[in-house]
Amino acid sequence: MLDLRPDETRQREEPPTAAPIPGIPASPPAQTGIPPHILWSRRWRRAGWLLTALALLLVVTSTWLAIVAPPSQTLRPIVPPSVTLLASNGSLISRRGAITDRPVDVRALPAHVGEAFVAIEDRRFYHHFGVDPRGMMRAAWHDLRARQMREGGSTITQQLAKQVYLDSDRTAARKFREFLIAPWLELWLTKDEILSRYLSDVYFGDNVYGLRAAARHYFSKPPERLTIGEAAMLAGLMKAPSRLAPSANLAGAQARAALVVAAMRDAGFIDEHEARRALAVNLRLRPAPEPTQATYFSDWVMPMVRAKPTQGDSLTAQAEDAYATTTIRTTLDARLQRLAESAVAHARLPGSQVALVAMRPDGRVVAMVGGRNYGASSFNRAVQAKRQPGSTFKLFVYLAALRAGMTPDDEVEDRPITIEGWSPRNADGHYLGPIPLREAFARSSNVAAVRLTQRVGSDAVIQAARDLGIQSPLRPDAGIGLGTSVTNLLELTGAYAAVAGGAYPVRPYGLPQDAGGAANGQRRLDENQRQMLLDLLSTAVNTGTARGAGLNTQVYGKTGTSQDNRDALFVGFAGGLVTAVWVGRDDNQPLPGVAGGGMPAHVWRSFMEGAIGARPAARPVPQEVDPDAGVGGFFRSMFDRIRSGLHL
Repeated sequence: MLDLRPDETRQREEPPTAAPIPGIPASPPAQTGIPPHILWSRRWRRAGWLLTALALLLVVTSTWLAIVAPPSQTLRPIVPPSVTLLASNGSLISRRGAITDRPVDVRALPAHVGEAFVAIEDRRFYHHFGVDPRGMMRAAWHDLRARQMREGGSTITQQLAKQVYLDSDRTAARKFREFLIAPWLELWLTKDEILSRYLSDVYFGDNVYGLRAAARHYFSKPPERLTIGEAAMLAGLMKAPSRLAPSANLAGAQARAALVVAAMRDAGFIDEHEARRALAVNLRLRPAPEPTQATYFSDWVMPMVRAKPTQGDSLTAQAEDAYATTTIRTTLDARLQRLAESAVAHARLPGSQVALVAMRPDGRVVAMVGGRNYGASSFNRAVQAKRQPGSTFKLFVYLAALRAGMTPDDEVEDRPITIEGWSPRNADGHYLGPIPLREAFARSSNVAAVRLTQRVGSDAVIQAARDLGIQSPLRPDAGIGLGTSVTNLLELTGAYAAVAGGAYPVRPYGLPQDAGGAANGQRRLDENQRQMLLDLLSTAVNTGTARGAGLNTQVYGKTGTSQDNRDALFVGFAGGLVTAVWVGRDDNQPLPGVAGGGMPAHVWRSFMEGAIGARPAARPVPQEVDPDAGVGGFFRSMFDRIRSGLHL
């Protein structure tokens, strides 16, 4: 029978199968695919691996967030709060740090205060989970139309994450971390807590942080009493707080406040009548802080203030303390500080700097000047500068000699000496042969100091310096007694205070509450040795190199001049006040003709006259070369040998 179907139809048909043969079983059908139960098993296994990876990623992310973004950190201020430093009599000497105040609770504020910030910063704040995709898309569309970045799209939660945990860099990595932290905060904090902590830390211009501080700064009222217009003006500052601060740009702040009021009306937070009334806002700025003084002292004492622990047992109480403005009474004497600044100002020498420290024998610092002009240079030469003390270091040489059994009446050779190829010399070139220790100290004989160091050993000199409070590194070389190692003026003053008070070591302090710590571990100086030191120090003022510091009362002190007249010092005490003066250049260049018995002694005397009510001594001061000056020949020889690799 002919098959009349088209060829294509015939080709698509399956070929005919052979008929089964009787008695022979049919072959099983061929396997054409994987059984369904095996396919499902493989799919479930893959899903399990995927779920495990997601769970592991979730654990890692949660651990990272718990470490880098603990929610409790939002209770801490993002900047150090302001510290007000007072002199010992309660007068203001300095204000430092940002203007902050206690955190706010949005539930205790008028509803329109929080609504003002929500309306302009994050209208869907109560409807998203930290990140708002709709707001991001809207901001991106507006930016695209404007062809510039005008809106950021960040929610209030994201802004809180940025201000507490992140920096302000505009990078994709920072934005990604912000996206992770914002939902994390939403998981642990309520919406009201997030808004409260945001308002407690955000910047409002004029160095003011936090809504409470801003309300007091701009309107002289607490945030609980803010009107709609005032709240709108503060909310408007979020866009550019420094540029829109109403203290400097009232018109810009008012224009921005009008936009906030319109946003509040559009969001249904206020009606048209309230919106019109809100546009009238009057500033009531607080008076600007008084001009600061004692700036070098403030810089020195501020780390001690910041190191004080906060009070309070609970986390909330500690947070309140962390935001609170601190007022600290210091040891500074306002009258003595003014005298010190005046004495330094009248010390005129082109290119030079002057530093002065005054303290009581127990280490209580009452005046500090770290340079001529803080505005030009905040470098504190009384504390930060490490300079050679020159012959003021001889105090420790003679203390070591007294400890070894010598007395001021014992003699020492005032003759040239050579040690391993170098020869120290006296500044005036005069050598008197055997002279009493008293005269050697008064003349500031360099060769005598070197001979005494050779006799008692440099280790004994270093130990004497350490006992009296010198903590700077000291080199155990033969020239140590001439002040070759560097120190700072503050600790050198403390060493002389130990002699004045008869107890060592003296630890200088600027906060009254540190007085107990400064006295811990003190020992009494051997009274016989102390009296002999006072003998030496008084002779230096009465008949020696320090005659320029003489007053009509008993003065004890020692001059010092370093290599090539680079540093000139006088350290002395009288009337219960220990004062040190340093004169030098910041570039460490020489000051020809300047020595410890000259300008430093005169600055010291000028300050002390007013400080203790004394008058200059009646005896004349000879205009001869200061024997303490010009020891540079020895120093040049010694440093040349150090540079050549030789050890002294």
